[in-house]
Amino acid sequence: QVQLAESGGGLVQAGGSLRLSCTASGRTLSYYAMGWFRQAPGKEREFVGAISWTGGSTPYADSVKGRFTISRDNAKNTVYLQMNSLKPEDTAVYYCAAGGSLPRVVGGMGDSWGQGTQVTVSS
Repeated sequence: QVQLAESGGGLVQAGGSLRLSCTASGRTLSYYAMGWFRQAPGKEREFVGAISWTGGSTPYADSVKGRFTISRDNAKNTVYLQMNSLKPEDTAVYYCAAGGSLPRVVGGMGDSWGQGTQVTVSS
């Protein structure tokens, strides 16, 4: 099973940007669909976006569409989440997930999950 580790979280002002990374170990990410999810205090985990193993399909949640971009570098075994125009409501712990198919990842049924990285957006 692949192990995932997120990094890049932090504190940023509204309107700012952050780039999160999700690096894999144990197995190559090349044939996994990957996803990003987030969970705010007192709320359920929600889907943010995902990317197919080829990178050719990148569905996003409506709340982040046009502001967030997912990309992957299979040579570095890393997936990225570029977050622009951040809003206070984007504050959450962000998790990455790996799965065998894009629909499974989008549906929250990833096979592997990271421990999460905190993103805090101040107003």
